[in-house]
Amino acid sequence: MNQLQPQALFTSQLSLPAPAKLNLFLHVTGRRPDGYHTLQTVFQFMDRCDTLHFGLRADSSLVLHSPLPGVAAEDNLIIRAARLLQQASRCKLGADISLDKSLPMGGGLGGGSSDAATTLVGLNHLWQTGLTLEQLADLGLTLGADVPVFVLGKAAWAEGVGEELTPVALEEPWYVVAVPACQVSTAQIFSDERLTRDTQPITLAAFRDGGGHNDCLPVAEACYPEIRNTLILLNNYCEAKMTGTGSCVFGAFPNEREADKVRARLPATLQTFVARGCNVSPLHQALFKEA
Repeated sequence: MNQLQPQALFTSQLSLPAPAKLNLFLHVTGRRPDGYHTLQTVFQFMDRCDTLHFGLRADSSLVLHSPLPGVAAEDNLIIRAARLLQQASRCKLGADISLDKSLPMGGGLGGGSSDAATTLVGLNHLWQTGLTLEQLADLGLTLGADVPVFVLGKAAWAEGVGEELTPVALEEPWYVVAVPACQVSTAQIFSDERLTRDTQPITLAAFRDGGGHNDCLPVAEACYPEIRNTLILLNNYCEAKMTGTGSCVFGAFPNEREADKVRARLPATLQTFVARGCNVSPLHQALFKEA
């Protein structure tokens, strides 16, 4: 059982971060009979976040006050996560929820999964349902393969469909993240016939020695020229990589000053930001303390 404990015993209002993640590499090692792909990757968080605001309701209503354009409320991962927690815990309470969106959609930073995870963790605390992080991660897996790592809150080596997680200690560099002017469909990338699906598994030690690549990159570059052009730009200053299925491209730097210098040299027409890598999720830094 996880030994983290909430800092506050009870509250009726709660505001929490939903951080971005990076896939530091991504190998597609196979495809299961159910169509899901087996993967190897390393997840690391960044201190760039959406923010979710929760207000306790005495009734069981779940009200999202900041819907996403083109996404029905009941299809939104935030509402789906809240409903799932209600059902699993048999909680009769509800919540008013609003989202300050900072992370780009379709960028490979895990924004939707992170929002769902923060909803599970935040409402578990707000409603005092008493589920463990492991139980919340199991619930989150039914919403998406990336949700468990956000719930558990530790940088991790991941296998399976991304849910077999082993915490890892990584360097915490500063990242320059560039956001090409396109939204990538994960389903499109994973259904593309050109995707490599038989990469040989590697070890964590091999990754630490510089091994690993992103199997989704060739397909993403072919489908989205904006990604290829952004990689070319950032490669002038560092080893540029793409996170997840894209579209965001990133490079690591030893300190904030170096990252800021490179960001300043990139075209003003390209959306960029600088963020610190984190081995402990900003969500856990905000809500939990070691017991």
